[in-house]
Amino acid sequence: MSDEVRVEVHPGRETVVEFDPDLTFECVDSCTWCCHHGVLMYDREYFELGKRANLNEATTQFRGQDFIKREEKDHDNCAEDGQACHFLQEDGLCELHAEHDWKPARCSVYPLSVRREDGEIRVDIRKSAGEHCEGMNVGDRKVIDNLDAFLPEYLWELENPDSEREL
Repeated sequence: MSDEVRVEVHPGRETVVEFDPDLTFECVDSCTWCCHHGVLMYDREYFELGKRANLNEATTQFRGQDFIKREEKDHDNCAEDGQACHFLQEDGLCELHAEHDWKPARCSVYPLSVRREDGEIRVDIRKSAGEHCEGMNVGDRKVIDNLDAFLPEYLWELENPDSEREL
């Protein structure tokens, strides 16, 4: 496609943007939809998580990949089945982000979808984000101008950075 938008996100790290360059995104306090899913952990993040939490309590394996568990929660910030990410607190905040100023790439990437195609990192908007996320087109923070905040540099080092894999 000739009208691809290419953006250098980090020095020497370029991505192909497949969404509207005018799209804005800002997390909305009342929305915890992105925390209703199991969070895929890349290998290096798994070890980082181990510095902040008990891996036996917080993680599980599915099809040979590590995920942060979804679990039953006793508060209103859950999915329809009453479950949410292990680290989602009753106040709607992430324990990892609030207490450790850290979050897995899968959480940083949201609401983007990341994949490798023909050797290039490509980003689009997750279909489910467009349907459920209240932060889409809220505020004036353009996603394309802040890609470095969404896309950790080590995604370019991964053979398969696909962010759509779910628990």
